[in-house]
Amino acid sequence: MTDTMHSTAEALVAPGKGILAADESTGTIKKRFDSIGVESTEDTRRAYRQMLFTTPDLGEHISGVILYDETIRQSTDDGVPFVKVLEAAGSIPGIKVDTGAKPLALFPGETVTEGLDGLRDRLAEYRELGARFAKWRATIIIGAGTPTNFAIDANAHGRARYAALCQEADIVPIVEPEILMDGDHDIDACEEATGRTLDALYRQMVAHRLDLPGTLLKVNMIVPGKGSAVQDDDATIAEATIRCLSEHVPASVPGVVFLSGGMSDEQATTRLDAMNRMLATGDGAPWALSFSYGRALQAPALTAWGGDLRNVAAGQRALGHRATMNGHARDGAYDPAMESAA
Repeated sequence: MTDTMHSTAEALVAPGKGILAADESTGTIKKRFDSIGVESTEDTRRAYRQMLFTTPDLGEHISGVILYDETIRQSTDDGVPFVKVLEAAGSIPGIKVDTGAKPLALFPGETVTEGLDGLRDRLAEYRELGARFAKWRATIIIGAGTPTNFAIDANAHGRARYAALCQEADIVPIVEPEILMDGDHDIDACEEATGRTLDALYRQMVAHRLDLPGTLLKVNMIVPGKGSAVQDDDATIAEATIRCLSEHVPASVPGVVFLSGGMSDEQATTRLDAMNRMLATGDGAPWALSFSYGRALQAPALTAWGGDLRNVAAGQRALGHRATMNGHARDGAYDPAMESAA
């Protein structure tokens, strides 16, 4: 069982590849569809995900796809389950299992992620449906007096319990602490909060007897808040992120996949590329650095598709292009000229 999880975790961060996060909740994807004037129904959501998952050569740069509960049960127009479509493309199916961040009682402005109730049974069902990895996200908020150590610890405990249940079910857990970009904090505040969060997370994971080589970390890059007066360049962000990971992430973790947060499509690519170039010219790192992007991979495809069957190929070209760009960034081989050359 452990060997299977190790090989799955390593495959998800293989050279030239990363993860497509297509696990938007029904509420989140409605907002995305509203932006292009498309009604969010079960069938339009299915049609959109079908467009994404049937993109030619998807598995060339997409190692895995995170699905939502609705999506893992859906099929193509021809009746082929999406899980089988992804497997045939060479992408590993995964599943989001948390039920969202909720207000943390008596801690104003902070949240705790829920979803542990009944999780063992849900994981067993998802494993039967074909999921080989899972994701659990917790949000950490930088503000006046936040994040508190209690909120950090509460979320770390929840992620460790989730991860232990995943490994019991032979599913690779991706643990995702996201220090939100909301606010006017500087890059140093982000690095401090991320470091505290990672320390607490791995204390809990060790205490819960997690097999770390059978896990992955999904985390934010070290960036200033969107409202900060100073917006640091890619080199500064890359240096701060590598430093933070080196100080707080155990060497036995096989890979770190970044979330795109509030970054633009190209920022998510150039910053990942900058980190991998730094590692290539330095002493390297014990873990691979890759991507697990949602909006930064999907946004151009969503706009090109626009809910119109006639635009499926255009949407797929847009997704394929961003996947290729990020695949190059995973290897430190991206060049901005590739954007216009496509």
